[in-house]
Amino acid sequence: MKEVKIYPGSLAGEVFIPASKSISHRAVICAGLSEGISNINNAGISQDIEATIEAMRSFGTTIEKADASLRIKGSAVPKLKNSGINCHESGSTLRFIIPIAALTGEPVTFYGEGRLVERPLLQYYNIFEKQGIKYETEAGKLPLHINGRLVPGEFQLEGNISSQFISGLMFALPLLEGDSLITVTTEPESKPYIDLTLKVLKDFSIHIENRDYRTFVIKGRQKYRGTDYTVPGDFSQAAFWLAAGALGSEVVCKGLDINSMQGDRVMMDIIGEMGGGIFIKTDAVRALPTDTRGTVIDASQCPDLVPILAVLGALSEGRTEIVNAGRLRLKESDRLKAVSSELGKLGACIMELQDSLVIDGRKSLRGGRVESWNDHRVAMALAIAATRCEEPVIISDASCVKKSYPEFWVHYKALGGKIDERYMG
Repeated sequence: MKEVKIYPGSLAGEVFIPASKSISHRAVICAGLSEGISNINNAGISQDIEATIEAMRSFGTTIEKADASLRIKGSAVPKLKNSGINCHESGSTLRFIIPIAALTGEPVTFYGEGRLVERPLLQYYNIFEKQGIKYETEAGKLPLHINGRLVPGEFQLEGNISSQFISGLMFALPLLEGDSLITVTTEPESKPYIDLTLKVLKDFSIHIENRDYRTFVIKGRQKYRGTDYTVPGDFSQAAFWLAAGALGSEVVCKGLDINSMQGDRVMMDIIGEMGGGIFIKTDAVRALPTDTRGTVIDASQCPDLVPILAVLGALSEGRTEIVNAGRLRLKESDRLKAVSSELGKLGACIMELQDSLVIDGRKSLRGGRVESWNDHRVAMALAIAATRCEEPVIISDASCVKKSYPEFWVHYKALGGKIDERYMG
């Protein structure tokens, strides 16, 4: 277990933002289902991406790693080579891969670790029952055993649970012999993530008709085509450095595609709504140090930003309300509870409600000992909070950043952050 002690102080310098985890997942899957060879550049090899790589190898996909790039020889028609697939702690891997496994008609067991074991899969269970696919689980938890073949038809999904179920079906259904429909029965959240899926699918020659996010028309007998693909920088990771900038640091974020379809690009807009300034150059983005003010933030389309937005709100003038955030209770931690608890320990005035956070801002926070809840985004958010604390901040289980941003602590120190690292039993 690793803990870090962070001494208060601003950050300054340039940081090359790691590859978008969301896009990397999608590119690896599409390349793995393709005919031919794909080269995925700037793949961003975090623990979650390793889980997806491992899962795709279970279908006969050949994946070779070279630095931050991947050379992938696709299986075209997935054939199960490994009856046990461990998704570790990656919810994206699990929800994306289940429908692909159901293409094979072979028995397969999905395993997981940490909070992933408990994360809900009812949307897929409903489909299994409708299609006659046998499945076994204990109280809805992993391991999950499935045995049966996915067939074309109409698939009904709720839109306010997770867009990952929609994306998972989008990867699989084009390979079926017949046409299919995905019908979204409630107002969809996380639309930008659906857009990302549709964009990456198109880049690999798969076409899906989007009818206002409520119906998706999917022709069968399509084929993925291998291609060379470069993954842009991740706005959900850049968000931490942009928040640091707004709070007084001078951090330049490089490697971002300013025209990206990533939903977390909205971080720049939110900072603007809070009175902050964003400076954009061709190859760089930075937030300008500003006395930010509270606002109301709808988290339904950008749930991953909530931990760092809570930090920004805690250090902004007036009240910040983060609403429509109930789904965060089912992430790597109960993020509403985790953020409220740990920022409260630092001296923030924050209140946790059923699906929201209410925060009254302060000029600075106190500091102290906090827990990461084994949640990478909570740990990174607390690190940014430390820049505006009066006393050092000690974060337990700080190595959990490996899930999405393995270089985070290296980058933090390179930007002038003063850190003591302690390794405990």
